[in-house]
Amino acid sequence: MNAILDLIAALGRAFLNLLRQSGALAMFAVAGLSHLIRPPFYWRIFFTSLIETGFFSLPVVALTALFSGAVIALQSYIGFGQYHVQSAIAGIVVLAVTRELGPVLAGLMVAGRVGAAMSAEIGTMRVTDQIDALTTLSTNPMKYLVTPRLLAGTLALPCLVVVADILGVMGGFTVSVAKLGFSPSTYITATFASLKAIDVTVGLVKAAVFGFIISLLGCYHGYNSRGGAEGVGAATTAAVVGASILLLLFDYLLTDLFFSQ
Repeated sequence: MNAILDLIAALGRAFLNLLRQSGALAMFAVAGLSHLIRPPFYWRIFFTSLIETGFFSLPVVALTALFSGAVIALQSYIGFGQYHVQSAIAGIVVLAVTRELGPVLAGLMVAGRVGAAMSAEIGTMRVTDQIDALTTLSTNPMKYLVTPRLLAGTLALPCLVVVADILGVMGGFTVSVAKLGFSPSTYITATFASLKAIDVTVGLVKAAVFGFIISLLGCYHGYNSRGGAEGVGAATTAAVVGASILLLLFDYLLTDLFFSQ
């Protein structure tokens, strides 16, 4: 009986801790967003974060999308060959890339690269008292450190997803034409026939949400890190893991919102 009660108590503590963390994260997000409409806005930090999140993440996102599109085409050909519907490969590639793989893979790559960097940078500032120094200099740390990064992440990831969509479709096209024997003109025609504005739009909406989540988790865990170098490492890990989980959760929720019948 005691074991059952201990288990229930442990579950209750975990649930209450989840609610506490969710509330703290929501309040942190509201505080960061509220400074968007209250001057001043630190444009230098914003553009630096935009370049760091967007431009410097481009190589890893581009390679991931290119090979993902190629793999989708190859696996679809193998699977569809059993039912003699290989002509649907072009549509499957463009649908999978624009709706799901473009935003999700780009988001996961950026979470691993940029989310960790944000958390480590802000966490180092926290444990070395640089954030407290900003306060003594009459600079709001949330306005200076968090708000520009939230906006930069929200705007940068959709731009990366546009590139990922194009390269993912190109990867499928290259494999289909060079290896699977498709006619280039036929494949391109089938791709444009299957391409729908709603699929691209939903992918970009997902990307904006994912970019905000990645920046939010990176800033939140870095801002609240404690305990020196070990605390910064733990905050960095929590930022990447938390962003990845929330990204997949919101991917499902947004897909259900836009495409459920």
